[in-house]
Amino acid sequence: MSSVQSAVTTDQRPALVKTLLASPILGPVAALLMASIFFAVMSPRFLTGPNFSLILQQVMVVGVLAIGQTLVIITTGIDLSNGMVMALSGVLIASFAAQKGLNPWLAILIGLVIAMAFGMLNGGLVTGIGLPAFIVTLGTMNIAYALTRIYTTSTITNLPKELTFLGETFNLAGTAIAYGTVLMIILYAITWFVMKYTAPGRSVFAVGDNIEAARLAGINTKRVLLGVYTFAGLAYGIAALLQVARTGVGDPQAGQTSNLDSITAVVLGGTSLFGGRGSIVGTLIGALIVGVFRNGLQLMGVESTYQVLITGILVIAAVSVDQLTHRK
Repeated sequence: MSSVQSAVTTDQRPALVKTLLASPILGPVAALLMASIFFAVMSPRFLTGPNFSLILQQVMVVGVLAIGQTLVIITTGIDLSNGMVMALSGVLIASFAAQKGLNPWLAILIGLVIAMAFGMLNGGLVTGIGLPAFIVTLGTMNIAYALTRIYTTSTITNLPKELTFLGETFNLAGTAIAYGTVLMIILYAITWFVMKYTAPGRSVFAVGDNIEAARLAGINTKRVLLGVYTFAGLAYGIAALLQVARTGVGDPQAGQTSNLDSITAVVLGGTSLFGGRGSIVGTLIGALIVGVFRNGLQLMGVESTYQVLITGILVIAAVSVDQLTHRK
């Protein structure tokens, strides 16, 4: 009787809900199209090659941050530290290469290792002590921020070309595309493949869906979580390199709202805060939505403070939709 009732209940779900559940990226794609149409009407500069190039350059930093954030959220965690870890890593990369005289590639490697160390610290505290991810990453966010400010409060300039290469562009169909954008797309493609077609990727979803069931099925849940947070740290280090390349400086003020932007991109992309469900492709679309909104509001002359306000509203709206869909 219960199975019959379940079938009836499933059949009675609204068609829109069933469609969104079957293909969760349809909603983000529709939102991206509507936002693009709106800003195209509001500003004639929106639908131009140079503006698309600017959007992609802005998206590449948040987009790579959101890769790590996606995996963390799929496991029912959240990472508030990513923006500050990115800022610290970026400052150290720039300082070691431009001021300390280190080989630029060695400076990049050190920055990536430090970002991964923060990810490993987050994962170790979550798995080893059992602390909530929110509390752990809130603490490491403040640690990374303090270390950045202790190290320097000045912008680091005169960077070697090895650090700025990813910010350079090439021409594609009349539009300048940054090499960093290509790197971002490659990272998304690799992550998508791993999450969809490999055992470690499926283990991440299993842990997020039901960690106890995953443990009973023979999955080393602690190792999976530690791996997720460490990989997320690597993504934040790469985002730091992209931030340095795009701006041409090591900025200790970078990343102030990046955690909010990355969470917004992930949630807008259809990844559930309840864990176990998400799409890396959806996250890319969500990052594009964030970039389109930021760019469109700038073209409309909206102040940056209100841009942050609107981003916050987007987060609440996306989480509300996630909550309603989860209940359905």
